[in-house]
Amino acid sequence: MQASVQAIQNVGSDSVSFGTALVPNSGAKDQTAGPFSDLLADSIGQINTLESQARSAVDGLMTGSGVDVHQAMLATQKVEMAFELALAVRNKAIQAYQQVMGMQF
Repeated sequence: MQASVQAIQNVGSDSVSFGTALVPNSGAKDQTAGPFSDLLADSIGQINTLESQARSAVDGLMTGSGVDVHQAMLATQKVEMAFELALAVRNKAIQAYQQVMGMQF
């Protein structure tokens, strides 16, 4: 999810990076990933950053401080896509939890 949020953040920039999570490890030392909760916290933090950037872009557009309409629209679309991604991940996690709880041992 973090790689997807980073890709969304880079929309409209000169180079798009999809993060290292999608790139296979080619001979480098084995890196242990942090707990899943850290991954979620980082992703939510990135979404909050996108939201604040969108808010400042819209405020700049409304006050006429040099923000173009397309910049404000891109910022709001980025945060909307990131939020929808987080919502989809949350729904899948809840669905998986419900399936595990429904299993009979």
